[in-house]
Amino acid sequence: MIGYDNTSERYVAHWNDVYGGRFSETLGYGTRADNEIRFVFEYPDGPFHTTFRWKPDTKQWEWLMETKNESGKWTEFADLTLTRKEDR
Repeated sequence: MIGYDNTSERYVAHWNDVYGGRFSETLGYGTRADNEIRFVFEYPDGPFHTTFRWKPDTKQWEWLMETKNESGKWTEFADLTLTRKEDR
């Protein structure tokens, strides 16, 4: 779930996924810059970034997820392209 908090002027994300209730407690906070919203999650086992980037030329969303490894380097967790299904 993603929403906008007018008081703090930032986006808030709450993921409901398969990683369990402990990870669902952590909210991500995001800011928008142009066609991009970048969320930062501070999970118990370390920080995680999720970036949504709108590509108007292709009408697609890029969904990039990054995690910090044991040595402190940011690494790609997943990079997906979301495309609207065409009417058939």
